[in-house]
Amino acid sequence: MGLETAGHVSCVCAGTRASPSPGRRCASVLGRRCMAAVAAVLVFAHAGVCGASERSERPGKLPKIRVAADGKRFETAEGVPFVPFGVNYFRPGTGWAPQLWKQFDAAATKKDLALLKSMGGNCVRVFISAGSFYQKAGVLDEEGLVKFDQFLALAEEAGIYVHPTGPDHWEGSPAWARGDRFADDQSLAAEESFWRLFAARYKGRSVIFAYDLLNEPHIRWDTAAMRTGWSRWVRARYGSVAEAGKAWGVGGAMGEDIAAIPDVNRAGSTVWNTDYQRFREDVADEWTRRQSAAIRSVDAEALVTVGFIQWTVPALMPRLDMYAAFRPERQAKHLDFLEVHFYPLERGAYEYGNAEQEQRNLAYLEAVVREVARAGKPVVVAEFGWYGGGSFPMGDRQSKPGSEEEQARWCVRLIETTEGLAVGWLNWGFYDHPEAKDVTIHTGLLTSDGKEKAWGREFGRLAQRYRGRALKAAGVGARPDLSWDTCMTDPKAADRFREEYLKAFAAAKRSD
Repeated sequence: MGLETAGHVSCVCAGTRASPSPGRRCASVLGRRCMAAVAAVLVFAHAGVCGASERSERPGKLPKIRVAADGKRFETAEGVPFVPFGVNYFRPGTGWAPQLWKQFDAAATKKDLALLKSMGGNCVRVFISAGSFYQKAGVLDEEGLVKFDQFLALAEEAGIYVHPTGPDHWEGSPAWARGDRFADDQSLAAEESFWRLFAARYKGRSVIFAYDLLNEPHIRWDTAAMRTGWSRWVRARYGSVAEAGKAWGVGGAMGEDIAAIPDVNRAGSTVWNTDYQRFREDVADEWTRRQSAAIRSVDAEALVTVGFIQWTVPALMPRLDMYAAFRPERQAKHLDFLEVHFYPLERGAYEYGNAEQEQRNLAYLEAVVREVARAGKPVVVAEFGWYGGGSFPMGDRQSKPGSEEEQARWCVRLIETTEGLAVGWLNWGFYDHPEAKDVTIHTGLLTSDGKEKAWGREFGRLAQRYRGRALKAAGVGARPDLSWDTCMTDPKAADRFREEYLKAFAAAKRSD
């Protein structure tokens, strides 16, 4: 899922924030709902060969991937259909979060990529950690680049495309990234510089499938930079404190504080809340515009996307700040395709309880991916999966144990449910990761010692099914539309939407 501290996606149980696990963004769900630990972890890769100041000139052995002329899927430069089907790559035994660049093992990586290829995989998403690649603003770190060069060479040899995302804090958070990286201009400029340098170095390397600007970005609710930006936004829209107060129905209650931010706990479709969520969307749009423009300024042919966390679609959000503010229909103009991550968290973390719980999560899944697909560009589910072969920590307890067969069933159903809305899928993890602090302990295609799991076998079957196949966009039949502005300001409206969607989803399944 996402990254806000040194963690991908740790959830909250019983209203208590879990300490963010390094490698997944902490997506805490404060409030009356309980959302237990999710799945995630940033992924890394490995590299090595050219000097940091030189652009890698080694010609790619794999054909360039592009968006097809219909704008709905991918193909190679030769026109062969391409379905990104693979994993987020990180190795067990390297800590939590995995310190893969600092513990790069070229021989093990070579074997992993060859094994993934033999199972039908064609793409790995890897995390470019700031701690190994970009500790000082404006300067790429040679040691990390050498490893990434080597990783690209190994991937080309195996016939695997590489999907880098970052820079992030999996291996340490440098000074430039410790403020508000979305609203603070200094941090924005530092990231722009990273992408200009990084994309220029790897221009023409067709082994790179696409750049993912950041893993699960989420606009923060209240920072010094957000207050400054909000003040400017309000003045531009209303001109004065008095006029803003009239529109928000608070009169003179704000005094002269035009930067007053609405209370995150006071939900409801008020003008004040709506304005603030739209301001957050503006911040997200500007961040994406600047980062994607930095890449295109040095490589016009590079594909660019963002790895959206699932609550970028406000269909489930116990608090107003849960909404990530990266609205797909607005983001699409800055991106070549869209990505979304999904884990089964309807009414808490799914524990293979019964068919009704599974259907609820599949309906929630379809609703999220459908909303992302409505932007009209290709969609990749770039993180997904669930556990099998044990249990995982959920706050102060362990989850119900899940079998490998239950894991395989969920993952197959996720792909089948989203086929036609999505045109690519990347599992969360290649191996199980026993050092993880969340569901990542058991999300792999392989056990930590390399044994193929039931999900690994099903993955291979599906990989063959999608190989060279032109997936086409397809509708899902009659479904309720998400009232975006209402749901991003009213969690109860989001709850009602999911109930309505579930009814339509279940009715469609009964008639199949």
